[in-house]
Amino acid sequence: MQERDFVGYGANLPQVRWPGGARIAVSVVVNYEEGSEYSILDGDPSGETSGESPSPLGPGERDLANESFFEYGSRVGVWRIMDILDRNNVKGTFYACALALERNPEVGPEAIRRGHEVMGHGNRWEEYYKMDRNSEREAIKQAVESITRICGQRPLGWYTRYGPSVNTRELVVEEGGFEYDCNSYNDDLPYYTQVHGKPWLVVPYSLEVNDYKYWRGDLLTPEHFFQVAKASFDTLYEEGATHPRMMSVGLHCRIIGKPGRAAGLDQFLKYASEKEGVWFASRLDIARWWKENYPPS
Repeated sequence: MQERDFVGYGANLPQVRWPGGARIAVSVVVNYEEGSEYSILDGDPSGETSGESPSPLGPGERDLANESFFEYGSRVGVWRIMDILDRNNVKGTFYACALALERNPEVGPEAIRRGHEVMGHGNRWEEYYKMDRNSEREAIKQAVESITRICGQRPLGWYTRYGPSVNTRELVVEEGGFEYDCNSYNDDLPYYTQVHGKPWLVVPYSLEVNDYKYWRGDLLTPEHFFQVAKASFDTLYEEGATHPRMMSVGLHCRIIGKPGRAAGLDQFLKYASEKEGVWFASRLDIARWWKENYPPS
């Protein structure tokens, strides 16, 4: 049973030192999910309902407009995001669904070639908290095998859609090949928890700076995205003068991969890159740095 922890580091923050004495580690996450969402063609009772606009169609009916919103992320958006990351010399992490990589097999290997990490985001874009333990174990196994086959290397981190089940962390540890998971939103720094009596590293994620808010109506313009990201960065950067922090930036190819919205991402990365003491890192880089320099005590 995974216990809740309301204390964390508390007032006694660890004296973290990032590579080069950086004040902040910025983790840019590209959620690559297009082609793994619910689909009539894949035998689901209904297609994906979350899209650029609400789907008016009922169960059993294909929504071709909504399908095309997702296709844009795979056909165009992912390449625009990768180019923006390249221009700003930013290395990040792709939260990749195995089925999405299978349907556009150029994406995973190209992300790795450009220096990014590809980690597990499920076999499909599905809710693992609805599965029994054996079904979730099999889904993790299938995802690892598929991503390894397509990318030439296995995923070393895991993050599920929506949220984990009560079994997820134990299953990830029991799989044996993962180094960390991101299924938590409860801190600004990595931390260890206990699984089967042994320490396990969590690199927490955050939804504060996340382009999904465009689809929810919380963000309207590229300037809105920039201002939200800048405010989060500025606060963590200031705190990092004495206690270095970590920041997550969550992206989706079908959302911020659109040309107007992408400008807000480019603007933020340029802003953050001009500051001294900023480490743009993959989540695997952060996990390995933490394990090497701050082992469990």
